[in-house]
Amino acid sequence: MLGGIESIGKIPELRNRLLFTLGLLAVYRIGCAIPTPGIDTGALASFFAQAQNTIFGMFNLFSGGALERLSIFTLGIMPYISASIILQLLTVVIPYLDRLSKEGELGRKKITQYTRYGTVVLSLLQGAGTAVWLEGMKGPAGEPVVMNPGPAFIIMTMLTMTSGTAFIMWLGEQITERGVGNGISLIIFAGIVARMPAGVLSTFSLARAGELSPFKLIAIGIIMVAVVAFIIFMERGQRRIPIQYAKRVVGRKVYGGQSTHLPLKVNTAGVIPPIFASSLLIFPSTIASLANFPGSEYIRNALSPSHAIYNLLYVAGIIFFCYFYTAVQFNPIDVAENLKKYGGYIPGIRPGSKTAEYIDLVLTRITLGGSLYVAAVCVLPALLVSRFNVPFWYGGTSLMIVVGVGMDTIAQIESHMLSRHYEGFLGRQKIKGRRG
Repeated sequence: MLGGIESIGKIPELRNRLLFTLGLLAVYRIGCAIPTPGIDTGALASFFAQAQNTIFGMFNLFSGGALERLSIFTLGIMPYISASIILQLLTVVIPYLDRLSKEGELGRKKITQYTRYGTVVLSLLQGAGTAVWLEGMKGPAGEPVVMNPGPAFIIMTMLTMTSGTAFIMWLGEQITERGVGNGISLIIFAGIVARMPAGVLSTFSLARAGELSPFKLIAIGIIMVAVVAFIIFMERGQRRIPIQYAKRVVGRKVYGGQSTHLPLKVNTAGVIPPIFASSLLIFPSTIASLANFPGSEYIRNALSPSHAIYNLLYVAGIIFFCYFYTAVQFNPIDVAENLKKYGGYIPGIRPGSKTAEYIDLVLTRITLGGSLYVAAVCVLPALLVSRFNVPFWYGGTSLMIVVGVGMDTIAQIESHMLSRHYEGFLGRQKIKGRRG
């Protein structure tokens, strides 16, 4: 392991890529500390101290704490993620986008361009909504959060936050092109990891104060290590369907005849299902928190992460969106047609519709296991908070993102080192990312 880390410095290109990546991530973290003009930061901090279980708490997590400071990066990369998801869903229903997705590099660039346009539009809308919401928000003592409300503040906030999101999107693209790893994923990774030291310090503070026994502290550490290992195991898990290609004679040459496999990931949908499910559940509780109406208190209590109703609905939503997003991402009919076109078949299964039905059956079965795995990891934080009194949110979507991005980034570094005949982090054993 240490030898692999030392080898990084011997590869100039890899060293420069890593330094470039770390430099841009540092720029992102600095931007998260620059507040939007016209905001009373003290009143805002008091509000967010009571908003951790609302939709603002979730956005604050993905923005790396930028939302609670109302920084220039308040919207974070969420508009880009939302635009990407919308484009993926529209690809299924709009034939033009479906044709673009099958045109290779040119089509991919065109879809990326549409995603950028969608990001700017969503950022402007969210910036306007945030500005209007801020004008009506007051601190615990009744002091206004916005010092000079009005149209000028709304326009300034829209432009500031949209520019911040566009800049973050540019940072992510630069990291992907000239750095190491996926830039957008690393920016989310940096935002989540930046909030972890505070949670760890608060845990040790509780232990020193006697509120957490040494036994519970050790048990929490063991659970953390076990959960990370479980996530790594499941993210790398796949069902391999054997594929056989028939021999074809073209002139004097024989093509095909080899055996390969079709890998189906256990968790094809990734972290999208818990994001969708939590957004749907947190939205009603946020509305109930901002407006007082009959039954609003019951809705706030029932849809808090520590309540059983919330967790049951959360698990059901994750399972539903796992199947839904897997169906959007993976089309068994297209796979079966491509296999038939190039002379491939599954042994014992007739090509064409029968192959599509078989792939769909296998995918349905493994998606059930994948959805239960995602649900278990995402419900874990509520159990740790209620049973062990853990003072920070460990698990869920954030942990899956951190582990998955870490695996992919290390796998890319490993491939750089092995391509230049250096040993990797684990010597002769190659590290594999989620794509294996």
